[in-house]
Formats: sequence, C-alpha cells, structure tokens
Amino acid sequence: MSWFKKLSEGLRKTTDSIGAVLTKRKLDAATLEELEETLILADMGAATAHAVVAELAEGRVDKDIDEDEIKSLLAASIAKRLAAYAVPLNTAAAAPCVVLVVGVNGNGKTTTIGKLSYALTREGKRVLVVAADTFRAAAVEQLQRWSERAGCSFLRAADNSDPASVAYAGIEKAIAEQVDVVFIDTAGRLHTKENLMAELSKITKVIKKLLPDAPHAVVQVLDATTGQNALAQVKAFRDIAGVSGLVVTKLDGTAKAGIVVALAEQFKLPIHAIGVGEGAEDLQPFLADDFARALVGL
Repeated sequence: MSWFKKLSEGLRKTTDSIGAVLTKRKLDAATLEELEETLILADMGAATAHAVVAELAEGRVDKDIDEDEIKSLLAASIAKRLAAYAVPLNTAAAAPCVVLVVGVNGNGKTTTIGKLSYALTREGKRVLVVAADTFRAAAVEQLQRWSERAGCSFLRAADNSDPASVAYAGIEKAIAEQVDVVFIDTAGRLHTKENLMAELSKITKVIKKLLPDAPHAVVQVLDATTGQNALAQVKAFRDIAGVSGLVVTKLDGTAKAGIVVALAEQFKLPIHAIGVGEGAEDLQPFLADDFARALVGL
C-alpha cells in the first residue's frame, strides 16, 4: 500500500464526516453551516473552520457544484494554511545533531524515536538513542528493541539514574564514536510540571557543557486522538522546553485529524512528520498537499 493510500485510510473517520455533509448539488447556506460544524468537530478550530468555509462560499452560494470540486477547493484552502509548516527534521544542522524528544507519556515518543532512527540509518546516518527517561523501565526496554531493529547505537543506565547524567554520557559517546544524530528520550510527566521543567533544564545545561549549541532540535510528539488537548500540551512543553517542531502520531482511526491544522495555525511550528500505524515505515515526513487531499477524501 502506498503512503498516500495508507494516510487516506487512516484519516477515513474524519474524511467520512466531511463527505456526509456534501450530499446536495447546490452549495446552500445549510450545507455551509453543517460543513463548518463538521470541521470544528474534527478539531480544526472554530476560527480556522469559519475561514475555510468562508473561502469556499465566496461566489458559490446556491450555485451548482459537484462534490469533487468542493473537496478540491477545501483541500487547497487547508494546504495553503499548512504549507509553511511542512518542514522535515533537519539532522544536518550539526555533527552530532542532538535532538531532544519531549511529550506526554503515551503519545508515542518511544516509537517515534525508533521510527525516525530506522529511517535515518537507512539513509546511511550513524544514530545513537539515549534513554534519559530513566523512571519507566518498560519504556527503556521498548526503546532498546526499537534501536536494535533500526540498527543504531543505544545507551541506557540503571533504573532511576539521574537523567541529566545519562544525557551527558550519551553526548560523550556520540562525540567519541562520531555519531551523526543523537535522540534523547525524556520524561513526560506533565502533571509534575515543576519537576519536569527542572529535569529538562538540567539535561540542557549538561549537554551544553560538551556541545554549547545543543540541543539542535526539541521535538514534541503528540497523539492526534487527544484532539484539543494536544494544544494545551504544546503550550506547556513550549514554555518548559522550547519546542522547535512537532510530530503527530496515531492519525489512523481518529475523527479529530483537523487538529493538525489547528496546531499549525495556533503555534506556527514546523510539523516534521506524521504517523498512521505501528510499522517502522508508518511515520513519514509531513506533506501539506497530501495531508489536505487525504483529509477531505480526494
């Protein structure tokens, strides 16, 4: 199955809710109102949904128009809002390029690191994964399995070790082994916000002792099924960790795929990649046109 087909299948719940509105030959006021409500329910955000529908309505109210033309216009409007934020993760920024990965536990941080590592090793990059979330033994083991699968180096410490010391050891190892990219997994305990802030601050401080310009990227992983809650998570982690880009996972099967548009509109942060499955190749770079077309069912 091609990536676009897999993406389209993953977004089916959102797509079907939009398609269910487009049943009339005329684009009347009732249809436009229902469409706007559907986009809001898909977590696109009220202001964005209103603006997209207003663009669609311009000069077309009560005129004959077929479903595919409406979808094409919708896709173009959505893609226009996303285009500036479809930016691949730049791992050539430094050598080693240090990527701090943050996010709430359960959002897919571990698998995202594994999938990004898998992709990079297949490009010929030397990758090191550092397990600095030392309080979740199961997550560390899962990360190690992903690292083995990706064919990259892995560093872990004893359970409950100081995360900053693990990160420091990881950077030392990366420099010694001339690694290209370092992924540092971090804790996601947002409910203990002050502790998390202190922990991430300490990790950043010790990294800078070895590499003053690191981390070169701070990537937040988000679960699309959480919908509007993802917005609150980005605000919190942006304030705590200085998030520089996003990865959105678990888009397959969600009726809330419009959250990707809301994230771009509200935070103006790059969206590096999106995920629609559990496989190693089910996380791919974010492409605005493909996403918009898949979202509306083209």
